[in-house]
Order: sequence, then C-alpha cells, then structure tokens
Amino acid sequence: MTDHRTHLFEQHVPDFGTVRVHPLDPASDADVVHRWVSEERAVFWGMNGLTRDQVAEIYAHMAGLDTHHAHLVTVDGTPAALFQTYEPAADRVGECYDVRPGDLGVHVLLAPAGPDGPRPGWTSALLTAMTTYALRALDRRRLVADPDVRNTRAIARFERQGFVRGPAVVLPEVDVPDVYLPEKHAQLAFLERAVARP
Repeated sequence: MTDHRTHLFEQHVPDFGTVRVHPLDPASDADVVHRWVSEERAVFWGMNGLTRDQVAEIYAHMAGLDTHHAHLVTVDGTPAALFQTYEPAADRVGECYDVRPGDLGVHVLLAPAGPDGPRPGWTSALLTAMTTYALRALDRRRLVADPDVRNTRAIARFERQGFVRGPAVVLPEVDVPDVYLPEKHAQLAFLERAVARP
C-alpha cells in the first residue's frame, strides 16, 4: 500500500517494512482509532463505550495542545499503532515522580493482529521505531510510560523493550473543562536513551 500522508519519521525495518510516524488526523483517522479503542483488549486505554464522534472530539482537543500529541503509526501504509507523546510536567504523571529535563511521556496502543495472526517480532519492531522517533527525532533523554498496574501484558512488553520498572503510583483524577480522567493506578517504567540506542 502506498502511503501519501505527511510523516514525521520513517524507519525501514528488515522483514517487516517501512514504519512511518504521522500526526494523527482526528477526523480522517477517527474510524480506525475508534475501532481499536472499542475492543475489549483496549479496556485500559479508557475509551471503551465512547462513540466515534466522542473519540474524534478527544483527539481534536489534543491536537490543539502544545504539550500532548497523538500519532498514527503505519507499516507500508497500513495503520499499525496509536502513539501518544506528552510533556510529563504538563500531565498528571508529573505529580507522581521527579520529572527530569529531557523526559517525554508515551502511551502506545497497538492495532489488532492482521488476518494472518500475530507475527513474531512485530511488536518489538514497532516499539523500536516509536522509541527511536521519540528519543532521537525529538531529542529526548528518557521516556516514561505509565500503564495501568493491571495491564501486565503492557508492562512486560515495555520491560522487554528495555524500560526499567519504576514505582507504582496513583495518578490523580482530572476533571476540568474538556477533559475528564478517572484516578489511575499506574506502573511507571523508564527508558534511557543510552539503553535504547547505546
């Protein structure tokens, strides 16, 4: 499939294809993102039960922020992941650990497996491209992830990628105009640039 969208980053991954990181388009990407976040496996993403329009509204709001960004990751033009980055000091996670200069928060939601089923090494290849974008293209020193403590698969996936487990914390509830986030019990994990790309 040819990929004509504007992209921020591109990396060819042998045996998998060309991974590109694009700015998420809240309107045109709403269908695919809504489909992903509505699946039971995405319950920890926190958007189960939302309509397509509600999902589009959330990402339209995010597109207006300087501190939080959503990206659609494609492989050879096919949507493969939702990747969000944010400034920890401008997020509730910043209340739960000592934010360092050069830190960048990340959230990752992978697309469901394709018709041929899971591919060995696929998740690692995607995460490597995303972390390379965040650390190198965005020139960050350290990434912080904050998966739900119950999301053991995500925690294990981050650890396999080189993230080091930090403290378990309680992210406070956020209830402001345009944004509501319930309290979240999260497992922090950190990836240093020197570890990701020695």
